Amino acid sequence: MSVVRVLIVDDQVMIRSGIRALLETGEGVDVVGEAGDGHRAVDMARALVPDVILMDLRMPVLDGVGAIVRLRDDPVTADIGILVLTTFDTDENVLAALKAGANGFLGKSADHEELMRSLARVAAGGTSLSAVATDTVVGHLAHTARRHRPHEQASPEDLRKAATLTAREREVTTLVARGLSNDAIAERLFISPLTVKTHVNRAMSKIHVRTRAQLVVAALRAGLLND
Repeated sequence: MSVVRVLIVDDQVMIRSGIRALLETGEGVDVVGEAGDGHRAVDMARALVPDVILMDLRMPVLDGVGAIVRLRDDPVTADIGILVLTTFDTDENVLAALKAGANGFLGKSADHEELMRSLARVAAGGTSLSAVATDTVVGHLAHTARRHRPHEQASPEDLRKAATLTAREREVTTLVARGLSNDAIAERLFISPLTVKTHVNRAMSKIHVRTRAQLVVAALRAGLLND
């Protein structure tokens, strides 16, 4: 079994210690470092190049969103998996973090099993919107994009990109934005998970996004959930 190398980023020492202790109760994870702010996280990520960064959003010096932007802009760190640690009911930067390139979200109250599953998915290049987190994350994004951020409404460019999707790609993208996994989408549409993955990848290419999480943002901006 391959070991997932993890960098923990949170400004609270107690939380970092708790996450480290949770990770170290099992096998398959190597905590390679800890950082208390986004600036330090970027420096450590460049030096250590971990498989996954567990990233808090609210931190001094440089917050999580700012750190994600810098990580994605640097060729050395651009492909590192980023799993955001958040309290969904209070973090207002969830949408910004997704747009910046976060690969997923995990509540700080997650248990060991959920944390390990999320790390494995992100380390493998996937997106982690876990069963516990999906409804909350997607609901928060929809609520924010539709009601509290009028400037986030679809631009002509957003609509143009969405219009390039085939009917099936649009349907699959909408289900992704509603939080369904590839397997769940395949079951609902009576197609194979591999076919779903192909549709997702084509949609991401046409909309010009790099991650499944960014595809969710694009779908919300283009109003696909209003269909």
